[in-house]
Amino acid sequence: MDTSFTVTALKAIVQPQQIRGDESLTVTRIAALGDAEPGDISFLGNPKYRAQVTESKASVLLLPLDHEGEPAERQCFLLVENPSAALAQICARIEQSLWPRPEAGVHPSAVVSESAKIAASATVGPLCVVEADAIIGERTHLQAQVFVGRGAVIGQDCWLAAGSHLATTCELGDRVRLHGGVVVGSDGFGYEVVEGKHAKVPQIGIVVIESDVEIGANATLDRARFSRTVIGEGTKIDNQVQVAHNVVVGRHCILCAQVGIAGSTTLEDYVVMGGQSGAAGHIRVAQGTQVAGRGGLTANISEPGKVYSGMPAMPYRMERRLVVLQRRLPDLFKKVDGLFSELEILKKTSAD
Repeated sequence: MDTSFTVTALKAIVQPQQIRGDESLTVTRIAALGDAEPGDISFLGNPKYRAQVTESKASVLLLPLDHEGEPAERQCFLLVENPSAALAQICARIEQSLWPRPEAGVHPSAVVSESAKIAASATVGPLCVVEADAIIGERTHLQAQVFVGRGAVIGQDCWLAAGSHLATTCELGDRVRLHGGVVVGSDGFGYEVVEGKHAKVPQIGIVVIESDVEIGANATLDRARFSRTVIGEGTKIDNQVQVAHNVVVGRHCILCAQVGIAGSTTLEDYVVMGGQSGAAGHIRVAQGTQVAGRGGLTANISEPGKVYSGMPAMPYRMERRLVVLQRRLPDLFKKVDGLFSELEILKKTSAD
């Protein structure tokens, strides 16, 4: 990082509940426990690395409240409830210095309709296109080559990365972040077979993304066939996720890389889907459900807070047991074949 923090400054950011060691130190870099050198800050985010704390050369360590060790000379421990979240607070401060918000205004190369309404504090970057009747809220920042379609609405304090696309009449709440290549409002994948041909079904609905949602690079969210595709407040979507038409994703869900959700499916609040997992269309997934990577939901999940894995997905412990049993199948078949052979010999012996 291109900045430095004294322990005093770090205390102001992370608000530690306890401090141990030398408070006169300054750090200029972030490093993992095992790689850290004097002048670095590190953290214990996973208990399995606890043993590395005593060996770490980091000047400042962010540690959980139950940590019992003492710092070495010229070392400081900041004890916080969640070391990973505390480090994220520090990184957010660094991010502000590395990518400061540009001055408000519309770049001369942007193409903006006269009927678009852009807040005076918003920024529209180079080569952006803002079509008729679009609305852009206070302090929202559009980087280069962002497309905002006719009648689209963007709330306050949003950040749209270069090359992102908000299609006609779709809506973003406040503090929404779209990373590069995100497409919000692409046509839903809808066709009917008419006279032996695939006839396109018009997709005339919209996408509504509620406040505090972040969407990773090259994710696609299809507009509804009619009505709305919805992403609930606080949900986080990773890179290359596909959300189909008329899907409803609840509040504070997590969709990891390459998740696919088929049309008209509803995820209730706090659902977590691991990488490359998926959900079939027209099903409902209960609140707090967790789906392991590459799991495939094919039917309604009605009991909240359960963990599923496998394809088709089933309760996690059951699926793990079946995986173990599958590995034993070759030996089991050998034993069964041996038993059949013995049985044939016994039959032949009794017949003689």
